[in-house]
Amino acid sequence: MTFQAYLDNIEAKTGLTPRQFLDIAHEKGFGESTKATPIVEWLAADYGLGRGHAMALVHVITKGPQISDKHVGTGTAHSDPSNTLWLDGKATNPNP
Repeated sequence: MTFQAYLDNIEAKTGLTPRQFLDIAHEKGFGESTKATPIVEWLAADYGLGRGHAMALVHVITKGPQISDKHVGTGTAHSDPSNTLWLDGKATNPNP
């Protein structure tokens, strides 16, 4: 599964875009210096997200939408089309 697919699945499950999660996380005081555990616990408790999906959001919350180029265009099941994750909802993603 691609990194973007994790984010799209989170949106399908919760009805919230990654950008909305980012905004909520910042309101709760989570940011780049926050460790993964409190974010994962929040996402599990409030949204029922498992660890894999929560860790995708941990990356976005703590590191932003950029991912390593090693995940881009490899032609594998985990290959993303871009090194920038789309946070504004799968329906508006220019790289579906």
